[in-house]
Amino acid sequence: MAPADNTSAISRNPVWLITGCSTGFGRELAKHVIERGYRTVVTARNPAEVKDLAAKGETLALKLDVTDQGQIDAAIKAAQEKFGRIDVLVNNAGIGYFAAVEESEEDQIRRMFEINVFGLSRMIHAVLPGMRERRKGFIVNLSSIGGLRSFPSVGYYNATKFAVEGLSEALWQEVEPLGIKVMLVEPSGFRTDWAGRSANESKRQIADYAATAGAWRDQVRAYSGKQPGDPVLAAHAIVEAMLSPKPPHRLLLGNDAYQAATAKLEELRHEFAAWEAVSRGADFPKESQGRAA
Repeated sequence: MAPADNTSAISRNPVWLITGCSTGFGRELAKHVIERGYRTVVTARNPAEVKDLAAKGETLALKLDVTDQGQIDAAIKAAQEKFGRIDVLVNNAGIGYFAAVEESEEDQIRRMFEINVFGLSRMIHAVLPGMRERRKGFIVNLSSIGGLRSFPSVGYYNATKFAVEGLSEALWQEVEPLGIKVMLVEPSGFRTDWAGRSANESKRQIADYAATAGAWRDQVRAYSGKQPGDPVLAAHAIVEAMLSPKPPHRLLLGNDAYQAATAKLEELRHEFAAWEAVSRGADFPKESQGRAA
């Protein structure tokens, strides 16, 4: 029996649909919600990779490539036929890409945007009609600390996550009056295989960027498997935040994420204040505004 929830956005016995469950956050989150007794749709491009999850609890394992509208439609239909509805959508599927901006290959950039942004968007479009009809639902979008501040070597990855942030911020203003919650999850380095399996790199490397993009890429690659973040604890934190009386719009995960985000806020405050007079001076004088009115 599923435990009672503290937020009206989720039903008492919610149905979860999680994308990208084969590894990392998606797998650990799926394991956690299944253990809590929630009905769960686990998805992956290769369903064999989530076969073990499908053997636990009330689960449904489905093939899902978020770039394929046909597979999205089929997954939503199968989930609704099995469980009657989808209460929680977790958009976890995503990939990375290492390259200085100038080194980046357009086909790789487009593929990443297709998965990280347009795939996520397609999933949102697919679940919103049912959530709107029930006036209830929760959408969790996996972003990154790289959606709040950029780093060398992952500029276009940052761009996909900045896009997810902007989309999500508009979305919650549109759907929260309808009873639907939206939360961004912004992790720093966690021990997933993102830097290995899920992130390609440019075939072209320019020597002038060796000390910036190249050094950062090498550092992240070398750090893989040694990151301080624990995906199991992250899964618990996500569910805890969702079930709180007032879920956050943004959930930072990891000390590095918290420190990087707060440092960015201070940088912005400092620079905005330094240029306040110039910024405010770009409007028409107030007296002319009054005359125009």
